[in-house]
Amino acid sequence: MAQILSGLYYSRDHEWLRVEGDIATLGITDYAQNALGDIVFADGEPVGSELSPGDTAGVVESVKAASDVYTPVSGTVTEINPTLENAPEQIGSDPYGCYLIKLRLSDPAELDELLDDKAYAAFCESL
Repeated sequence: MAQILSGLYYSRDHEWLRVEGDIATLGITDYAQNALGDIVFADGEPVGSELSPGDTAGVVESVKAASDVYTPVSGTVTEINPTLENAPEQIGSDPYGCYLIKLRLSDPAELDELLDDKAYAAFCESL
């Protein structure tokens, strides 16, 4: 079974969010990176981009496929992970330590729509 950490928010599209103050750090879950296989490229939307729930936050490419990564919340991109350009494979070895982007939340109430670790685990088991 995929690793699922407590204390994070999860989407049904297999993204995770770690929220500190009004900054949300976004990455893909262990479940997602396992499904993708060896990751060879990853990039986030440019700093300053205004995103709404469901918008593309970035892209992750593996030897199997390219997948858009979606933001489950709205906000402004404040940072793209600078290590992804030279080491995208770190998403596979440390999916919760390696993020795609950080964004300043526009509407923290949107977090209430996301899953906690137990609900996400149940969701994954149902797939």
